Amino acid sequence: MRGLRRHLGLTQQELADELGTRQQTISEWERGLYRPRGASARLLTLVAERADFAYEAAPGEGEESHAP
Repeated sequence: MRGLRRHLGLTQQELADELGTRQQTISEWERGLYRPRGASARLLTLVAERADFAYEAAPGEGEESHAP
């Protein structure tokens, strides 16, 4: 997640603004506290594809998931 954001040249706040979420959410994804889910996971995969960046939502990221 952090790699994609950096590849895009965005801060956490800028990515949050683009996705319509909070900066705190981006931080939590990057720290592994939560994973992107639902529309956010799909959107991130599409953004990565268009940016030619190897990122794909892992199986199960469509569901709310907490780090072990």
